[in-house]
Amino acid sequence: MKYTTKILTTLALTTTLATAQSLTPAAEPQDHPIFLVGATVHTITGQTIENGVVSFNEGKIEIVADQEIMSRIFLSPDTEIIDLTGKHLYPGMIDSITTLGLQEISAVRAMNDYNEVGDMTPEVRAYVSVNPDSIVIPTTRSNGILTFGVFPTGGTIPGRASILQPDGWTNEDMTLTRDAGLIINWPRMRNTGENKSKANDRRDQTLENINTIFDNAKAYAAKHNETDLQLEAITTVLPNHDSDKPQNPIFINANDYDQITAAINWATARNLKPIIVGGRDAHLCTDLLVSTNTPVIIGGTYNFPKRADAPYDQPYTLPNKLEQAGVLWSLTMSGRHAHERNLPEAAAIAVAHGLDHKAALRGITINAAKILGLETQLGSIEPGKSATLFVSDADILNVTSIVTHAWIQGRSIDLANKQTKLRDKYQEKYRQLNLIESED
Repeated sequence: MKYTTKILTTLALTTTLATAQSLTPAAEPQDHPIFLVGATVHTITGQTIENGVVSFNEGKIEIVADQEIMSRIFLSPDTEIIDLTGKHLYPGMIDSITTLGLQEISAVRAMNDYNEVGDMTPEVRAYVSVNPDSIVIPTTRSNGILTFGVFPTGGTIPGRASILQPDGWTNEDMTLTRDAGLIINWPRMRNTGENKSKANDRRDQTLENINTIFDNAKAYAAKHNETDLQLEAITTVLPNHDSDKPQNPIFINANDYDQITAAINWATARNLKPIIVGGRDAHLCTDLLVSTNTPVIIGGTYNFPKRADAPYDQPYTLPNKLEQAGVLWSLTMSGRHAHERNLPEAAAIAVAHGLDHKAALRGITINAAKILGLETQLGSIEPGKSATLFVSDADILNVTSIVTHAWIQGRSIDLANKQTKLRDKYQEKYRQLNLIESED
């Protein structure tokens, strides 16, 4: 009986793992010019073009203009023209902080690969563990999120972020940036309650450990005989670590005012490039953020206020407060696993609470690209940039809008996923029961 139970459990787990795979093949490379005609083109960095034309070839955008240009250009015989009249064209959205591909079914330990063993593991690079067949990735791209950051979690220094796009046969195919920057989980600076003394001791020990590993990395960068993977990883964020490579940023998870200010002061004192992640109290220290050119990746708007007596809309108004203060910010779903697809709705909440509509679009496109160091490739519709685009039937910040087309580096993307297949399945059920009419 015991053996039978074990076999059945193994079979159940195997079935679960098998069904948790995306069966959508990777898209083929673009092999002919494509013209998108008639849509409202949201360039993000320039003017919005009514009845616009965007063309791309070999994965790069070539023309961004008014539809009138069509009468003045020669089209090769293999050119594909797609009529998008009445629709909206956007650059692919970017969710900077996710665990996509690192987490599948939370109840199955083997399918959660976002937390490495150990308190300080800077040598970890997130893309290595990404599962390209994750069933969650297609649901994300089907709503226009075409670039995402993957962040390991846990410990004081959980590793380094990677930037990927949701199409490819392998994790190598999907990866844009293997090493986007080091991640630090900054300790809580102000502790209260009965265990205040112990909490303060842990905080001080954590800060000492951070300083020690950075001091060691600085000495290692100056001179070393043997390779140390941990210290080698830390050197990538040090100033002048390698004249041939840019200095990587540090993503510092910090929400409280004391955390944010302490982290920024520590980073700037060492000539590092901090990026605040979370930033719940960022509106309280905008002068410091602006003066140090520190960006903030806001940890979503689907949050509760910090204190019981705080305004109910505190999380909703944070993007607008940072925008008004001149802080470079972007918005993320902050690792809310399987909810990355709701990124435009999170931005829409901020618009409903005072944020300018165009600023909201920047917060999930070009601002995110700038913070991640990808502004020359992504985040706006401009000639020379990657043809990573999507089309929706209405304003993408409208929760009822539907994404109808998408391209990643010019490759046409299949927007089907498990959720759309389930929708089709049950539509067919009710059609057979004569409860709904066939769309045909």
